[in-house]
Amino acid sequence: MDLPFRDQATEAAYATGWSAVRRMPEPVARSLFRSLADQAWIRHGDSVQQLERNLRRVVPDASRRELRELSRESMRSYLRYWQETFRLPDWSRERIVSRLKTVDEHIFVEALNSGRGAVLTLPHTGNWDHAGAWATLTHRPLVTVAERLKPEAVYERFLAYRRDLGMEVLPLTGGASPFRTLLERTRAGGLVCLLGDRDLTSNGVQVEFFGEPTKMPPGPAALAVATGAPLVPATLWYDDDNTWVRFHEPLTSTAGARSEQVVTLTQGCADAFAVGIAEHPADWHMMQPLWLADLDPERLRRSSAAAAAVDAPEATA
Repeated sequence: MDLPFRDQATEAAYATGWSAVRRMPEPVARSLFRSLADQAWIRHGDSVQQLERNLRRVVPDASRRELRELSRESMRSYLRYWQETFRLPDWSRERIVSRLKTVDEHIFVEALNSGRGAVLTLPHTGNWDHAGAWATLTHRPLVTVAERLKPEAVYERFLAYRRDLGMEVLPLTGGASPFRTLLERTRAGGLVCLLGDRDLTSNGVQVEFFGEPTKMPPGPAALAVATGAPLVPATLWYDDDNTWVRFHEPLTSTAGARSEQVVTLTQGCADAFAVGIAEHPADWHMMQPLWLADLDPERLRRSSAAAAAVDAPEATA
């Protein structure tokens, strides 16, 4: 079956990114993506406006001018992520490792050495693909879950890209629930890495985030509760040349019903994310509605109807 024109155009754009951008001299690629970021910021479309609404929660005292400057830096950070994502498969092992700097890496190492597996969760900050490649090269291979993109060819490119970096990637939807596989990998002492600041399903756990209610995915917490593995939040940011990762204090299961433990641990993740995002707000790439006040009523209705799913053994990762 032929793809719709829009899907063909999307696939062609990603294919161009993977080929043309990888052939560019690095200074040219950086300049190009910075220019693209500035053009999007100047147009001030829906995505940039939503980004500013999200950042307003992070920096509530910022003036309108300060918020606009922050959103420009965030757009530049976001396009830097894409520029690096297209080129990362060509980076040498030495460059991947040397350009990733850590804070409190001992927390991560202790979790890996716990003998119970480790669950790492992070928000959409910095370059999480770079961090995943670094973890695979310096510690152990990881397994993660990816949103199924459309068109399918784009999704397959992302799968191949991340697998080439040494990651095992499970689809979030369109197949068997990934949770059982994540359980198996964790119980075998493996490393699971999951994005945790945006609920892509209707199973989200309500938390307080920068003083307002939102919903975050239960998967990282549910996996830690089911396996006893330490749950380590991490936050990322950029400096001029490097990606930085800060490992926050591990969260462990407490007494009580599974659903209560999942809520408590997910709130702990939200609190850690808030600390990291507040320190480096420009490197948080959240251009979708996140807080309940910004979500459409139909999605909220579906989310509330499915809230009991956190008690199920197949809670979405």
